[in-house]
Amino acid sequence: MGIHENYTFSAWKWLGFVSAVWVQTISGNNYTFSNYSDAIKTLMNLTQLQLNNLSVAKDVGKAFGLLAGLASDRLPTPVILLIGAIEGFIGYGAQWLVVSQKIQPLSYWQMCIFMCMGGNSTTWMNTAVLVTCIRNFRRNRGPVSGILKGYVGLSTAIFTDLCSALFSDDPAKFLIMLAVIPFAVCLSAIFFLREIPQTTSVAAEKEETRYFAIFNSVAIVVAVYLLAYDLIGSSNQVIQLVFAVILLILLASPLAVPVYSFINSWRLVGFEADTERQEPLLKEETTSTTAEVVSKQTEVSAAAATTVVVEKTRPVIGDEHTIMEAMQTLDFWVLFVSFLCGVGTGMAVMNNMAQIGLALGHADVSMFISLTSIWGFFGRIISGSVSEYFLKKAGTPRPLWNAASQILMAVGFLLMTLAVPGCLYIGSIVVGLCYGVRLAVTVPVASELFGLKYYGLLYNILILNLPIGSFLFSGLLAGYLYDAQATPTPGGGNTCVGAHCYGLVFIVMAIASIVGFGLDVFLAVRTKNVYTKIFNSRKLKKSSTASK
Repeated sequence: MGIHENYTFSAWKWLGFVSAVWVQTISGNNYTFSNYSDAIKTLMNLTQLQLNNLSVAKDVGKAFGLLAGLASDRLPTPVILLIGAIEGFIGYGAQWLVVSQKIQPLSYWQMCIFMCMGGNSTTWMNTAVLVTCIRNFRRNRGPVSGILKGYVGLSTAIFTDLCSALFSDDPAKFLIMLAVIPFAVCLSAIFFLREIPQTTSVAAEKEETRYFAIFNSVAIVVAVYLLAYDLIGSSNQVIQLVFAVILLILLASPLAVPVYSFINSWRLVGFEADTERQEPLLKEETTSTTAEVVSKQTEVSAAAATTVVVEKTRPVIGDEHTIMEAMQTLDFWVLFVSFLCGVGTGMAVMNNMAQIGLALGHADVSMFISLTSIWGFFGRIISGSVSEYFLKKAGTPRPLWNAASQILMAVGFLLMTLAVPGCLYIGSIVVGLCYGVRLAVTVPVASELFGLKYYGLLYNILILNLPIGSFLFSGLLAGYLYDAQATPTPGGGNTCVGAHCYGLVFIVMAIASIVGFGLDVFLAVRTKNVYTKIFNSRKLKKSSTASK
């Protein structure tokens, strides 16, 4: 592969990553239900349990993400993006027609279907983006996951603040944004997001580290900018318009990276690189000496001469697994259940934020929705980079970061149970932060333990925890306990004001978080050898490069 060709591939890879960032920026629409849930509840005269079950239908759409996972190994990335774009346009478009009262309210089961379509659309977008980018940047899975999942976290705040600035929090206009903007962005990304041939040179690794630092910096600036707008606030239309324009410029700024890379590709000042083979993490990062190659050949010959049964033994953790092989391991189910404890409780808070805010005396909850989103971003982007740093420096198992987030989330739930002044501000920050850590860290953990070959389907099996957790913690737990405390209202709905409305809900979710903490610590102990091998292989690669 020529020098110029290598740089051209690199430029296209970064252009694809920028388009992936934009797709993730608009694919957090699943977390925005609280922005328009009150309008649906009023128009359809729903109880809290019925409303929560609508939000569960939205999350059940993620269960059908298994289809996206299966398709990721059979269909090209542009087709997967197109399916997500069309489905989201139909799902959120129908909800807009109802909330804007362009049509009569649909029946309950029809709304469930369109909610489900809107929720499922994001699984196609996320699968296309994560699978492609994890394969394009295999040596930096932590930063890739952190940045992409971070922008998903910011997505809610971006949509909420733009709607607040331009449309005065009109729920109908909010829904038309959710229908049109993701559709347009995905159609654009279709032309740029694709798998690119890999290189293994030291120069390429340094380039990735440098560019990811730029992406992290831009993302942090966007998050701080959104946070400042939320804290300052302004009803001045000129200021709101300026805010929207600057935000769009900031979101477009990562384009500078591929532009710079394209310019470099034409200077022909490059580096030589070998095409990287798609292999398990532990194998792809180990630089073998001549003696090691001979040793391996001897071992293979001996194994073949002895018995063929050895080749059919189950792979060990860290090797490539088929889906069935992964699901037959204890480690998979520990990861699955601990993930449920983290994301299920987080989803319950986000789905019920409008009613939690009203119960605790806050008429406008847009601030808390934005805080959860922005701090969810910080949790994602910080945990992705920090977990990668400590893995490279000390071989620290990534599941330990999940454990830390679980215990902190339990503290946040207990604070909201006490209903002390300012508890919802603190609770929104803590839940958003820990939820973000959970999503960002679990993505690379799954690929490190079970490989990349079937990663698209594996990721979507883990994401089943979102609808399962939403049903258990939001639909059943929060819905039933809220309705038990609520006062009926004319027309068939109900309402509840006071700390008692969600007090028991928070206690149960705190207990679930503690269970998740224990499971994460257990997984960290079981996988310590895997992360030690990753650490040693990277250390060996560095020492080998230095000696050359």
